[in-house]
Amino acid sequence: MKHASFLTGWIMMFFSIAFANPAKPSFGDLMPQPKQIKAVKGRFVVNEQFQIAVRGKGSAKLFKAASRALNRLRGRTGFFMRQAFVTKKVNPDSAAMVISIQRPGNMALGEDESYELNVSPQKILLNAPTDLGALHGLETFLQLLSADEQGYFLPAVQIEDAPRFPWRGLLIDACRHFMPVKMIERNLDGMAAVKMNVLHWHLSEDQAFRVECKTFPKLQQLASDGFYYTQAQIKEIIAYAADRGIRVMPEFDLPGHATSWLTAYPEFASAPGPYSLQREWGIFDPVFDPTNEGTYTFLEAFFKEMSALFTDEYMHIGGDENNGKQWDANVHIQKFMKENHIKNNRQLQSYFNKRLLKILTKYHKKMVGWDEIFQPDLPKNIIIQSWRGRESMVKAAQQGYRTILSHGYYIDLLLPASTHYLNDPAPADLPLNAQQRKLILGGEATMWSEMVSPENVDSRIWPRTAAIAERFWSPAYVRDVDDMYRRLKTVSFHLEELGLTHIKNYAVMLRRLTDNAPIEPLKTLVDIIEPVKLYKRHQLRKHYTYSPLTRVVDAARPDAETARNFRNTVEKFIQKADHSTSIINRLVAWRENDKKLQPLIHGSPVLKEIAPLSKNISNCALIGLEAMNYILNKNKAPHEWRQKAKRILEQAQKPVAQTELMILPALKALAKRAAEDDR
Repeated sequence: MKHASFLTGWIMMFFSIAFANPAKPSFGDLMPQPKQIKAVKGRFVVNEQFQIAVRGKGSAKLFKAASRALNRLRGRTGFFMRQAFVTKKVNPDSAAMVISIQRPGNMALGEDESYELNVSPQKILLNAPTDLGALHGLETFLQLLSADEQGYFLPAVQIEDAPRFPWRGLLIDACRHFMPVKMIERNLDGMAAVKMNVLHWHLSEDQAFRVECKTFPKLQQLASDGFYYTQAQIKEIIAYAADRGIRVMPEFDLPGHATSWLTAYPEFASAPGPYSLQREWGIFDPVFDPTNEGTYTFLEAFFKEMSALFTDEYMHIGGDENNGKQWDANVHIQKFMKENHIKNNRQLQSYFNKRLLKILTKYHKKMVGWDEIFQPDLPKNIIIQSWRGRESMVKAAQQGYRTILSHGYYIDLLLPASTHYLNDPAPADLPLNAQQRKLILGGEATMWSEMVSPENVDSRIWPRTAAIAERFWSPAYVRDVDDMYRRLKTVSFHLEELGLTHIKNYAVMLRRLTDNAPIEPLKTLVDIIEPVKLYKRHQLRKHYTYSPLTRVVDAARPDAETARNFRNTVEKFIQKADHSTSIINRLVAWRENDKKLQPLIHGSPVLKEIAPLSKNISNCALIGLEAMNYILNKNKAPHEWRQKAKRILEQAQKPVAQTELMILPALKALAKRAAEDDR
């Protein structure tokens, strides 16, 4: 987990938004928006006779993808289509959809992922240089499916599409909380649906080591709590990802974040053991000893095995958040630094990284690391992943290094989709020339897992990551936030058919919290709250690896749609004095909800912590109703009321049960409007 201050980076991120290109109109519900799209006259009607054929050098990957697309189409329409699978043998000349590719694509950075999709009333033609491009075109094809009283159809369009950035990733941390194979696979399906192409799999941490290692079996035996991926499972996931055009890059974090390594093999630590797995969150002292030659013998044997297991050309070494305390306290290490003219811990870690780079190079891997590894004397084929701010990305690119951006895409911080969406990896104002800008490969959303379980992790990834995926794929001018949210709702619904649980498990968790009583009053409350942002949850209550993740805060979703819509409605009301009925209806429901929720709270002790929150909502809703009364009757609210409103709304601003009330900005706006004279 990355715990340094985000303040400077966030300021730079929002500053860059001001220099963005103007928005241009989108088309339909497509996400990501294509590079070029043109509507033409007519529609293609989908019926039970629909079939798909592959022409050219069809690959096994493409036949599988076409068969999956056909099955999803069948599932949406309910049609009994006679074509069960798309294969070389079942490849009809009369097929309504024809896919043509020139060659199988390489699973490598920079491969051609472009495609053209032409839909006419008579035919659907999908052409791509590689099968990777065809896979993306199939997802666009499925997103185009529409329906009306006449049946199912695709609008006639001409699409030319290609990604803006070649690296479009999602990091999944399987260490803080273990993520089962099925979770990984369903999220790979989600990634493919929005044209992402890199799974960054975080596999070692202070809390656990998650990979079966046959050379050093104590890693999984002593440092995984019994939860790890067998090599057979890893091969399965790599193949599953490859079938969907997604590369799998493992991360083994070194030299810090190393407690799990050293729990199994303490002889390579910078301080005497024994060590045990961390059950808390934070930055810890254990770190490899970079002056011990045995460390490199160990790591060479380890990476020899892992390099054969993980087929991607890139391997992530972490390299972040080494506090250096064990190095400072080790007399032998200090002597080594003095003898070798190593001035500080940063230079010592650079020495370690260079030794590690030789090992990776020997086994034909290229190094990726967090921005702490950046040193100007490293070879130019490494990749710097910037998480602390945009500055490191710019500096690396200026010196000829390829970079990927994660700062601004930390989805575990529970910020709204709009914040991530407007964070551009390469805005127009970057101080880089054209050649340097090409070194910005793209970015990654990062799902760190301190506060997620397999049950609620999908709700923290989706649907917001679809907005990030659009930022990585679509032209820079595609940045209309309102339109993004409109399309995001449709994409979120379609992701469910892939097995993702971000919508379904919401009701599941609420039913558990109410002990299977009717959930409507609880849902009314949870629909307008969100977990506290950034790392505030860690400050409000101490958590451990075994702490429950089943409370209201864990069910509450980031970027709560009901609260966001209410804020937007109030903004429109204040600007144009309309929408008053819908606002009043909402406020009445929230005012009355506490009475309905109290029996559930009394019957389910786990809900007692939200009792003050429920009262706050009722009191705040009453303030909102009174404000509306003043506004609609064109009366200025008296001083006493303004003081009361301020007190109640400020009280409600304080987090309750590690959550925050997301309708407060709208209520404050109403109270302010009620106190003004210009009505």
